[in-house]
Amino acid sequence: MDSQKEALQRIISTLANKNDEIQNFIDTLNHTLKGVQENSSNILSELDEEFDSLYSILDEVKESMINSIKQEQARKSQELQSQISQCNNALENAEELLEFATRSLDIKEPEEFSKSHNGFSLSLKPKVSDNMTHLMVDFSQERQMLQTLKFLPVPKAPEIDPVECLVADNSVTIAWRMPEEDNKIDHFILEHRKTNFDGLPRVKDERCWEIIDNIKGTEYTLSGLKFDSKYMNFRVRACNKAVAGEYSDPVTLETKALNFNLDNSSSHLNLKVEDTCVEWDPTGGKGQESKIKGKENKGSVHVTSLKKHTSGTPSPKRTSVGSRPPAVRGSRDRFTGESYTVLGDTAIESGQHYWEVKAQKDCKSYSVGVAYKTLGKFDQLGKTNTSWCIHVNNWLQNTFAAKHNNKVKALDVTVPEKIGVFCDFDGGQLSFYDANSKQLLYSFKTKFTQPLLPGFMVWCGGLSLSTGMQVPSAVRTLQKSENGMTGSASSLNNVVTQ
Repeated sequence: MDSQKEALQRIISTLANKNDEIQNFIDTLNHTLKGVQENSSNILSELDEEFDSLYSILDEVKESMINSIKQEQARKSQELQSQISQCNNALENAEELLEFATRSLDIKEPEEFSKSHNGFSLSLKPKVSDNMTHLMVDFSQERQMLQTLKFLPVPKAPEIDPVECLVADNSVTIAWRMPEEDNKIDHFILEHRKTNFDGLPRVKDERCWEIIDNIKGTEYTLSGLKFDSKYMNFRVRACNKAVAGEYSDPVTLETKALNFNLDNSSSHLNLKVEDTCVEWDPTGGKGQESKIKGKENKGSVHVTSLKKHTSGTPSPKRTSVGSRPPAVRGSRDRFTGESYTVLGDTAIESGQHYWEVKAQKDCKSYSVGVAYKTLGKFDQLGKTNTSWCIHVNNWLQNTFAAKHNNKVKALDVTVPEKIGVFCDFDGGQLSFYDANSKQLLYSFKTKFTQPLLPGFMVWCGGLSLSTGMQVPSAVRTLQKSENGMTGSASSLNNVVTQ
């Protein structure tokens, strides 16, 4: 019966997933249909604009040519009119010409006769012709060119090769190729977005595509990413000098990593917690405390003033349990006493995970590690059998040590600027590294029997976290050679108890 129920549950789950895929495909088809309608309208509008621009250029050229023809017509007409006027004047002065001819007969010298004749000569040849063929046009080539107008050649869609793509060290390398050689391609455009859905990109995914333009090669690496989603979608398109081509088929790559914030609901009141930052606050909770006391003692001014008079200033190392305001209840009690602790809000129940911690330069004391959820509200990291950490002390004397079950192992290494934490839940390993050089600082080897929470202690200073990180390749490589060669939790059993 149980096997039948399990089989039925699998069938229901498969049908639900298939239904989700079909619904996503319908959304994609509707989105594509809407895109076809909108893009067609835009293209038609652009086509009208292009032809209007062409018409405008032709009108300008036509107007210029018409002006040239009219100017030539006016020039020739003016020349001919001038000649006609001269001839008319000559005819009107016929008597003067006859008198001149009579006087010319009396000239004896041939040279003088010739000069007199030339002085009154009239050209009977038109200065311009009526030929206007030099202004004729031949648009046969242009007409042929216009008749061969075609749509722009569009590059084909590239093909992303998932085998050549690489996800490592919070970087993603995408590689693609063209289905056939195209020497007119100028550059590529890569688009990516984060998603929590496997498979094809979803039209209704809340995240927008981010664009990387002007990529000259067929490979691109995005580095320094925060992996705060399970997957990332990628697509690429080729561009020539004029237009962008079709998108490639999208590719979805897995980008899982541990993401967590600090749990403000259970942190010590002397800690100011904001997402991935925690800072020591010696006045923590006092504003809240005075408001609550004011409500409790409203109408009793004498008692309130008496309390103010008799209450001393709390020690910077201790917060009185009685004076704490009620904590906002989460899944556990708020840390108190000298346990200046804050835990992560996400449990680790399997797999390998990595995060980094950076302390403020003037931080006097802090611890970084993990703990079971059962860590008591008075417990300090490393002083119980439910927590593991490395501790840095810069107050009075400088110490750097690994702690577990109230046992201490001094570390003879320099405290790094940033600490990397590697947790292999299934392998029972907790390792600490110099986040920059990836030098191993210390490793615990144990068997985790309960879900773990990242844990932090800070006093007189602050810490900032980097989450959403993959296990670095360098750390993975070191893990292969580290097992059996470093200290373990058992090595702390014989050291001095603090």
